[in-house]
Amino acid sequence: MFVFHGHGGTMGNMFRSRGFEKLWPEAIIVYPQGLNTPGQLTDPAGRLPGWQKAPGDMGDRDLHFFDAMLKTLRQDYRVDNKRIYATGHSNGGGFTYLLWATRGDTFAAFAPSAAVAPKVASQLKPKPAMHIMGEQDDLVKTAWQRAMCNKILQVNGCNDKGEPYDQYATLYPSAKQSPVVLYVHPGGHVYPTEANKVVIKFFKSMVKP
Repeated sequence: MFVFHGHGGTMGNMFRSRGFEKLWPEAIIVYPQGLNTPGQLTDPAGRLPGWQKAPGDMGDRDLHFFDAMLKTLRQDYRVDNKRIYATGHSNGGGFTYLLWATRGDTFAAFAPSAAVAPKVASQLKPKPAMHIMGEQDDLVKTAWQRAMCNKILQVNGCNDKGEPYDQYATLYPSAKQSPVVLYVHPGGHVYPTEANKVVIKFFKSMVKP
């Protein structure tokens, strides 16, 4: 399970704030560290760490990094290739969408947070996904995220009506075996710690055919 920090974040902060290894001790949890990257909405000079935003960006630096990480993990650990997952917040959520678009066949499911990915939306193929968003997000606008969610519901062939899944979370069944969970919390451009257990609940239920 790969966990990508947002722009200006660190692997250490993600490790401390998520604690996924406590919720899923059997899993291999990977918290990568991004390199300095120009931000899309902040930090245009690229003084803070982050992730590439589109195919070809920075010579696909971070996609190559992901490929190298996965290769090493497969060599050093017993990786279940039917149970590989990615989640990320903000810029890390955008990179999660980029992995879906460019490395989708590798994964069982995705869980981006506070992110949109208009440059790769047309490249997404059906895959189980959970999107986490705040109703008061004033950085990655709520309206942008709702449009992104509508796109993935369409791509995944989901039902129009969802069913309760957890607090703040609604499950939309899929005719393409690619259900979507929308987790809509009342906050802003933040990641609620309550979402951690819901991400794990969702990932545990998703195994690649």
